[in-house]
Amino acid sequence: MSKNTKVTSKKIASQAASTLSDSKASKTAKTLAASALSQKSPNKQTGAQLESLASTVLKSSKYNENTKGLAASVLSQSNKAR
Repeated sequence: MSKNTKVTSKKIASQAASTLSDSKASKTAKTLAASALSQKSPNKQTGAQLESLASTVLKSSKYNENTKGLAASVLSQSNKAR
């Protein structure tokens, strides 16, 4: 497996932290936010299940721009070999 050199930006990390503390945020948004925050380190990368979730979110009109932004960040740090 190749090393992931991408990390979550400060802007997305801040957005993720706000999402996690928002009682009205969906479970999906919170899952993506937690993944984005865990990827502040270059040693972490998105797993297959989260890749699938993030892809679904980006394709759907049901999610807001905040959730889609988190999904895009998470997906950008996925394993390119998959």
